[in-house]
Amino acid sequence: METRIEIAPLTEWGLNFTHPLIIAGPCSAESEEQVMKTAQALAHDGRIKAFRAGIWKPRTHPGGFEGVGEKGLKWLKRVKDETGLATIIEVAMPQHVEYALRYDIDMVWLGARTTTNPFMVEQLATALAGTNIPVLVKNPITPDLELWIGAIERLWGSGITRIAAVHRGFHPYERSRLRNIPKWELAIDLKSRIPSLPVICDPSHIAGTANLVPEIAQHSLDLSMDGLMVEVHPNPSLALSDARQQLTPQAFTQMLSALTFHQSTSANNEFNDFLEQVRNKIDSIDQQIIELLANRMQLVEQIGQYKRDNNVTIYQLRRWEKILESRIECGKKLGLDEEYIKSLLRLVHKESIKKQANILSGNQLTNGE
Repeated sequence: METRIEIAPLTEWGLNFTHPLIIAGPCSAESEEQVMKTAQALAHDGRIKAFRAGIWKPRTHPGGFEGVGEKGLKWLKRVKDETGLATIIEVAMPQHVEYALRYDIDMVWLGARTTTNPFMVEQLATALAGTNIPVLVKNPITPDLELWIGAIERLWGSGITRIAAVHRGFHPYERSRLRNIPKWELAIDLKSRIPSLPVICDPSHIAGTANLVPEIAQHSLDLSMDGLMVEVHPNPSLALSDARQQLTPQAFTQMLSALTFHQSTSANNEFNDFLEQVRNKIDSIDQQIIELLANRMQLVEQIGQYKRDNNVTIYQLRRWEKILESRIECGKKLGLDEEYIKSLLRLVHKESIKKQANILSGNQLTNGE
């Protein structure tokens, strides 16, 4: 179901933005010198349009560095005046919104912890009502698409029409190569639900270490995301928060130069003709797949009726194991990924069980055909 929200393109937000939008700056504003040194280095690269810095930092445990507070906003005002970069900060309470407006901050973002709390999102939406200041919404800590969309809907309902989502990955319980699990499919699903919504990637929080940031950034651009929000610090080893994942300004601009920025369309007629021909073939194959699935479901219905009439259970373990084994073997011979085949079979199998359960009128949830 598509959410009826229409958002203007980033290039029409009135902040001299280009597409894709590049946002960079330190995880936290730590000192005026640190902020200005970073901003001045970034401002030399015309591709960077907005400067980010955390003013209030929600920490998991008390006693850590929780930001410099209001005085940091004065530093960002200087950044804006001297470099022309737009400024953006995180807001987690209505009072933060008041401070942001007082110091002429251009944009704000809602952090992952905030997005998780609908009550706080509602309070922030109320505080932002009537301002139409651009708001970026980071995904919640857990992979909950509805929670992410709900936060966007609350802002939209308060009259905020310049909204973007920020994909920063999801917190894993187990240790992994990355700090946060990307689960790119959720960002893609979000874009499908709200087609006009810009989705920006935060590769710093997904990567967790500076050396992995370029890889994540490129992958997000390959998936047609609308920009990057990257943490940059003049001396990452001395950073008071997220030291491991921050790039130096030089490393960041080098990364930008090395990235491949794709076009959404091409003026090459030969390419467009080729694409149209291949897509027509895909459409034909998809139609055949749907027809075959319908035929399969008719056979499943016959099996369900036979089981009902002969008092036989739905679940048949050995049959299901045989299906998995034979179809995976067949798929691998054709060059298909094993996990892809498993996922597809489980989806088809789930619908088969549902059909048979309805026929037996027991509505039981089982695992076999």
